[in-house]
Amino acid sequence: MKSTRKAMTAAVTAGCLVALCVTAATSAATRVSAGASKTVTISVASLIPGSTQAAVNQFNAQVAEFEKANPSINVKPVEYQWTGPTFAAKLAAGTLPTVFEVPFTDARSLGENGQLADLTSLAKALPYFNKYNPAVIAEGTTSKGRIVALPKGAYAQALHYNRTLFTQAGLNPNKPPTTWGQLRQDAKLITQKTGKPGYVEMAKDDNTAGWILTTLTYALGGRMETGTGTKAVATLDNPATVTVLNMLKAMRWTDNSMGSNFDYGWSDINQAFAAGNVGMYISGSDVYSNLVSASAIDPSIYGLATIPLAKNKKAGVLGGGTLVAVRPDANAAAKAAAMKWINFFYESPLISKPQAIRNAKTLAAAKQPVGVPALPIFNAAQYVLANSWIKPYINVPINQMKPFTTGIFKQTLIPEPEASTQSVYHSLDAVVQAVLTNKNTDIQSMLQQANSAAQSAISQGN
Repeated sequence: MKSTRKAMTAAVTAGCLVALCVTAATSAATRVSAGASKTVTISVASLIPGSTQAAVNQFNAQVAEFEKANPSINVKPVEYQWTGPTFAAKLAAGTLPTVFEVPFTDARSLGENGQLADLTSLAKALPYFNKYNPAVIAEGTTSKGRIVALPKGAYAQALHYNRTLFTQAGLNPNKPPTTWGQLRQDAKLITQKTGKPGYVEMAKDDNTAGWILTTLTYALGGRMETGTGTKAVATLDNPATVTVLNMLKAMRWTDNSMGSNFDYGWSDINQAFAAGNVGMYISGSDVYSNLVSASAIDPSIYGLATIPLAKNKKAGVLGGGTLVAVRPDANAAAKAAAMKWINFFYESPLISKPQAIRNAKTLAAAKQPVGVPALPIFNAAQYVLANSWIKPYINVPINQMKPFTTGIFKQTLIPEPEASTQSVYHSLDAVVQAVLTNKNTDIQSMLQQANSAAQSAISQGN
């Protein structure tokens, strides 16, 4: 989903930068070539639908600042949110904005298919290009070495939990569950004591259900496929996935700790959590930014922890991320303008001290998050340096995130399934839905069907 195929070795610290909202004028190395005196209009992905007015105002302020520094470029913000099906439809219809975001899982294949603009020369002209984390920049690089996307940010999957509901249930909010057995017991207790679902699983059939199921499978040491490319072998019906689904079945039908909504997607569950209606759920470690910008969460309820991992050598946490790309039909002037925007909005504040400080100050003044845990897109030295710049402006509840920021050092990051990632996830959606809505679901049979569908997609390169 918002994903990476390669494990990242750099650690997470409490002062991570937020790549979503950035400020300040840019000193991009690129220039709009022929026709620089003419006005170029580009559309850019802005915020997801439903974002707060404060977040919208903040974004619009960045657009105004960019246009002031680049008077020959007009920027048109477009609401945007990635989901597999909607992205495919917009891609086919040619309705994507000039600059848009894609998960790590998709950039390479889109680039190989000629569906993303070639940004190689513009990207390599950036003065900080050699400081990118090699594992991250590789996600936007095709097999032929062409750069088709630049990283926006990276993350590790994490456990988000409601500290208030923990307290009401008699649990210690500073000690979230560290095993799946504890998580199940805590979820059951939260439901019994508060009437709210103790644990909620994203189960929407837009590939989200399969994404989260894969996360849980990784945590138990399983894998959804082996090999690479069209020769990869689907292994969706592995023992770890069976164990996960049986655990979810027990929590749903025996413990009754998962509530009654089994169609949550990424935005939906964030809203429900921010409203205080979810005890625990799993998503990327960077979700707090959205909880603030789109759902106005009360920071006091928020807790962040690592995902429980089984005690075996293959258990690990799924890592992910997002890249920024440009439409393949953008002409030279539009591509150059797009790169200036990418540099201004996404990259420079992570590499330039004045811009990083100004960004943090502006975000803090607008009551937008500064310091949300993430994984570095630049090298370790730059990462530590950049975090030191923004330390005085961090305004997120860092102490409530310590179970994650300290525990993630001990967890192994595992890349998402490389071959036909979204198809693999989609084939699993129906299995998760069935387990949560029909207590008589034959898990093994459904997994075998899903495995066959995934194998077909892999073999066809879909």
